[in-house]
Amino acid sequence: MKVAVYGQNYAKESTQKAFEILIKVLLDHGVEIFAETNFLKQQNEALKNNSKIKTFTHLDKSYNLLISIGGDGTILRAITYVRDLGIPIVGINTGRLGFLATIQTDDIDISLSEVLRGDYTISERSLLSVTTQPTNSDILETNFALNEIALSRKNTTSMITVKTHLNGEYLTSYWADGLILSTPTGSTGYSLSCGGPVIAPDAKNFALTPIAPHNLSARPLIIPDNTTVTFGVDGREDQFLMSLDSRIVTLPNTTSVTVKKADFVIKMVERLDETFLDTLRKKLLWGEDRRN
Repeated sequence: MKVAVYGQNYAKESTQKAFEILIKVLLDHGVEIFAETNFLKQQNEALKNNSKIKTFTHLDKSYNLLISIGGDGTILRAITYVRDLGIPIVGINTGRLGFLATIQTDDIDISLSEVLRGDYTISERSLLSVTTQPTNSDILETNFALNEIALSRKNTTSMITVKTHLNGEYLTSYWADGLILSTPTGSTGYSLSCGGPVIAPDAKNFALTPIAPHNLSARPLIIPDNTTVTFGVDGREDQFLMSLDSRIVTLPNTTSVTVKKADFVIKMVERLDETFLDTLRKKLLWGEDRRN
């Protein structure tokens, strides 16, 4: 079995501890290990000099798994390596909330042993694909997002107007700090903090969530995931920001942004005894009350 390991490119004690435990488990199972080059450079000398740990800068279909060490943000960066290769992703959580990265450091031995035996399920996650007119070269290679596409103001405290069309039909013009188009996976992220709904991962929907709208009647809207959404932005500044998960580009207000469902999915590994509802209940503390 050939496994890739990815983490953030900065030293963090909890990440290094998880990496050390992971390497031992993988070696015990006779796995061929490849660590992302810059991530391995941040580890201690013993790990960097371990001849059994090879490195990668790009992935191909020969890999059986990618293991992400960090938080959900680390997984969002990891998908830029996985892209449309169909490599299942395992998330080890050394961050905070962890809706995607659900394996805790103390559980690595048991959880990874199960995964390496094939005792897991796959949750297929839809992505968003974005194009701009005129074309923006900064997003040509990674024009997709697992969580959300967000349009927001730049260099101003003034609101922007986001003119929105669904399948060519005019919806409305949002007067707000910005607008989020979220996948079901991203519904527990930025969209949720702006009042958006939680969407089950296997639902065939996206969510439009305004960011601090001035027109108070503007509310989150659930749309089918086969909808083509087109945005046009206007405001006091000549530019606005567009984020694709954690990647941000600056665009002129003359840019037309078109977003639709990507033609590939990301495969997230889930333990057999852990479901989305279980994760949701734990992470959002549903049902937790001092009175109980």
